[in-house]
Amino acid sequence: MKANVTYWLDRTADRLPDKIAFADEKKEVTFSGLKKQAQALATQMLEKGLFKRPVAVYLEKGVDVLVSFMGAAYSCNFYSPIDIEMPASRVNKILEVLQPAFVITTEALRAAFEQYDYQGEYLIFEEAVRMEADEQLIDAARDKGIDTDLLYVLFTSGSTGIPKGVTINHRSVIDYIDWVTETFDITQEDIFGNQAPFYFDNSILDIYSTIKSGATAYIIPKRLFAQPVPLLEYLKEKKINTIFWVPSALIVVAKLKAFRNVDLSNTLRRVLFCGEVMPNRQLNVWRKFLPDVLYANLYGPTEITDACTYYIVDREFSDDEPLPIGIPMANTDIIVLNEKDEPVSGDEVGELCVRGTSLSMGYYRNPGKTQEAFVQNPLNPCVPEIIYRTGDLVKYNEHGELVYLSRKDFQIKHMGHRIELGEIETAVSSLEEIALCCCLYDEKRQKIVLFIEEELDRAYINEKISRLVPEYMLPNKVITLETMPINANGKIDRVKLKEYL
Repeated sequence: MKANVTYWLDRTADRLPDKIAFADEKKEVTFSGLKKQAQALATQMLEKGLFKRPVAVYLEKGVDVLVSFMGAAYSCNFYSPIDIEMPASRVNKILEVLQPAFVITTEALRAAFEQYDYQGEYLIFEEAVRMEADEQLIDAARDKGIDTDLLYVLFTSGSTGIPKGVTINHRSVIDYIDWVTETFDITQEDIFGNQAPFYFDNSILDIYSTIKSGATAYIIPKRLFAQPVPLLEYLKEKKINTIFWVPSALIVVAKLKAFRNVDLSNTLRRVLFCGEVMPNRQLNVWRKFLPDVLYANLYGPTEITDACTYYIVDREFSDDEPLPIGIPMANTDIIVLNEKDEPVSGDEVGELCVRGTSLSMGYYRNPGKTQEAFVQNPLNPCVPEIIYRTGDLVKYNEHGELVYLSRKDFQIKHMGHRIELGEIETAVSSLEEIALCCCLYDEKRQKIVLFIEEELDRAYINEKISRLVPEYMLPNKVITLETMPINANGKIDRVKLKEYL
């Protein structure tokens, strides 16, 4: 078996050479064009002796980034995207860990990159893609590759302030995308609308489902996510029928009632979401206006190739109910362990742990952090078997579905009670006036602090949610913000919120 994602592109380029693969505001690329340009880049890297080495990609989000990713994959190197808007301190920390053999960038961006702590070589994109490809050289490299070779390293935030490089191999992405395309019946007729930044794991579904199936993916301009009506008009214009967005993006559309201005009933077929909790109140707005769409809640951290459980929404939910994260994906095992490292029973709360092909190889050049999170399965004393401890607390509901409660580090002890802050957020999210909310715990003052964007009185909020949570879980303080801070991945920025405590 040839287990390298580039073989998908080979087959799709042969089958659909002139079909648009990816498009941004400035350019588009066909599958044959994607293959040709990627192989030109790969040839340049192989001729310089690069093999199984890290390659940083420093480009504006768009088609050229995806060409670079595939160029790295064709050469059997692995890529790591660095966003041009990242703070310099973060870029330098990533470079310190990654130590890339090459940086792919443009001549114009090279000057900007030279301000960072990097002394290595550059591959100038616009020059490299015009070079001739050497397919024999590429095939010789791929023949030496195996499915556990790295495909990419994505950097997530580390608790120590040092970014952690999550390593994912070809086999894990192939396993995941095989599941995605089969479960959601993705074909060459489909059109994706990409929201996720390419340094965020949600983008893996858009990129590789497109390459495998021969679908088309439009890279939606970032500015449109602050303009719900133009955003929906864009989806309609491009005939986008499949989206995989973070809930924050879906919430903004629901909050501003954009559906009353744009009818997508003959356009959208699938709405998938992942990355944070999707409140049912906002999901119910989507379901009201687009009742025939397939909605699916995917769950999982970067360390397991984007997602490991899913729930295809198949019943009605009240606004104050939590949406399940569902059941394990195929070829993935979920183990929920209590504090004694025993499987939970009934509705006991435990930590969600993952076993299977989807697991990361660990954190790049960080054995200490790797050994903390990727551990021997305590239920299997017979042979080495690694599981990933997600740090997420879950329980099973009466349907046998997993329900996300909170992060372990969001679990607090308050007034003698153990509390999941996520449970309070679910209750508050059910209020008609609330679009985005977040709960933190002020350890110093021992107060539960609720952040919202609306001017609402604490007494009013507590009265409304008192039927949903016990008295000891009611917020002690409410802070109203003009705008909820959102991090680069489109999630609520909890680190920023801590500054208000």
